[in-house]
Amino acid sequence: MKVLLIEDEQELADSIIHYLKGNDFVCEWANSTEEALDKIAAHIYDCILLDLMLPDGNGFEILKELKKKNRNEGVIIISAKETLQSKIEGLTLGADDYLTKPFHISELLARILALVRRKNFKGNNLVHFQEIEIDILSKAVKIGSTPVDLTKKEMDLLLFMIGNQNRVLSKSTIAEHLSGDMADMLDNHDFVYAHIKNLKKKLHEAGCNDYIKTVYGLGYKWQ
Repeated sequence: MKVLLIEDEQELADSIIHYLKGNDFVCEWANSTEEALDKIAAHIYDCILLDLMLPDGNGFEILKELKKKNRNEGVIIISAKETLQSKIEGLTLGADDYLTKPFHISELLARILALVRRKNFKGNNLVHFQEIEIDILSKAVKIGSTPVDLTKKEMDLLLFMIGNQNRVLSKSTIAEHLSGDMADMLDNHDFVYAHIKNLKKKLHEAGCNDYIKTVYGLGYKWQ
């Protein structure tokens, strides 16, 4: 899963990034409104963690921009502002959740997972697609009763594609989801083909039908 953290407190940001990466997230960081809007314009995220008080503006401006662009990312406000008015304004502008500082990072992780489940998988920890069963919490995949051993990247890819079924995903979009900012620095995105090929092979060997379709010149689609 790919998360954008918008937070200007260096120590807190480092702590959140370290924790999320340790739980297999791709986590990018912006410490200002301007940098956050640049990243949002260039990338797609599963979840955005949004501080309201930023050095060059406030988080409400970012929420308005997300709403104007009809973006679908889930947004969790993380703020020291604990007034009822701030919470109502944030949720009214499109935020999905509001967590008041200070908070336990484990609670933040639980809220991120719950938000992504609600948005992509109807709130379930077990994701089913035809003969495929994915346990999001234990990161286990089965085809019928046959377990499939996937790498972290392959698991991320499988969930990303099922969560975006019937949508064409370009190689660059998949590369950004799997690698975050690093994707911009790569000469090419051929590694996406390798991950797609390996995932298809492992699913097929376990008895799964082929749901990953190549859309020539555009990318890949799960259907």
